[in-house]
Amino acid sequence: MSRYKKTDISKVRTFPIGERPSRVSHEMFAKSLPRGADFRDFLNSLPGILKAEDLRALITHIAEAKKRGKPVLVMMGAHVIKTGLSPVLIDLMESGIIQGLAMNGAGAIHDVEITYFGQTSEDVAAHLKTGQFGMVEETASLLNESLKQDIGFGEALGQRIVHDQPPYLSLSCLGQAYRLGIPVTVHVALGTDIVHQHPNADGALIGSASMHDFHVFCHLVSQIHDGGVVLLFGSSVILPEVFLKALTVARNIHQRVEGFVTANFDMNQHYRPTMNVVQRPAEKGKGYAFTGHHEIMIPLLAAGIKQTLAL
Repeated sequence: MSRYKKTDISKVRTFPIGERPSRVSHEMFAKSLPRGADFRDFLNSLPGILKAEDLRALITHIAEAKKRGKPVLVMMGAHVIKTGLSPVLIDLMESGIIQGLAMNGAGAIHDVEITYFGQTSEDVAAHLKTGQFGMVEETASLLNESLKQDIGFGEALGQRIVHDQPPYLSLSCLGQAYRLGIPVTVHVALGTDIVHQHPNADGALIGSASMHDFHVFCHLVSQIHDGGVVLLFGSSVILPEVFLKALTVARNIHQRVEGFVTANFDMNQHYRPTMNVVQRPAEKGKGYAFTGHHEIMIPLLAAGIKQTLAL
C-alpha cells in the first residue's frame, strides 16, 4: 500500500468533440496538384495553416497596396544580390510594385560589381590572410568617386551607372531604379564596407550622402500610412534600426503613420528585425515573419504577387 495520495481519474469530466473549438479542420489541408497546374493552382494548394496562410495574406496585402496606389518599400541586405535576385526585384520595380528600395553599403558594392564586371563576392578567408581582402581598386573607385555633395548615395550611384552604360546594366538594382525614377537609398555605417579601406574614401562625403538618403527614406516611410507595405530581406541590424528611426521621424512630423503591413524574410529570425520591423511598428497594422533561403522565398513571393495581380 502506497503512503502517497493520488488523484482519482475516474472523476474526470469529458465533453463531445463537437463542443470543442478546433484550430485545424480538413478544409484547411493542402491539396495535391493536377498535371498542368499553374502557379495560381500552386498557391491555392498550400494548406491554410501557419506560414502558408501568412504568405497568401501578405501577397494579398501587397496586391491591395498596388491597386490602391500605396507604396511597397523593400529594405535588403547584400545577400539578396549575392544570391542572384536582382532580376526579380527589378521586375517588381518595372511592374510598379516596388516604389522604394533601401540597402546597406555592402548591397551597393555587390550591385556595382555585378553591373560593371559580371561577378562579385570574394574569398574573404583567403584574402584576409594576405591583407588583400577588399582591396580591389575598381570597386573602391566606382563607389567612392561617384558621390556628390548635392544628391544622395543611391541616386549618385544610379546616375553614374546609367551614364556609363556598363555591360550588365540590366542586372543593376541601382541603375534600373534610377532609370525608372524609383528612389534607392544606401545606408552606410563607416568602417563596415571594403571601400572604406581605400585612400579615396572620404568619410565626410560618405556620411553626407548617406544622411541625405536617410532623409529620403524618412519621406518614403511617411507615405506608408493606411495600407502601405514594408518588406525586409536579410538585414539583421542596419536597416531595422534605420527603419525604426525613419518611422519615428515620420510620426513626429506627420502624427499618424499607422495601419501598414511589415514582413521580415531571413534565414534566421533575429532580435532587431523581429522587434523593429515585425512587432513594434504594428500600430493598427500587421507584421509577418518568414524563415527560409532568399533564393527560394523571394521568387516565391514575387511570383505570388504577379499571379494575384495578373501581371
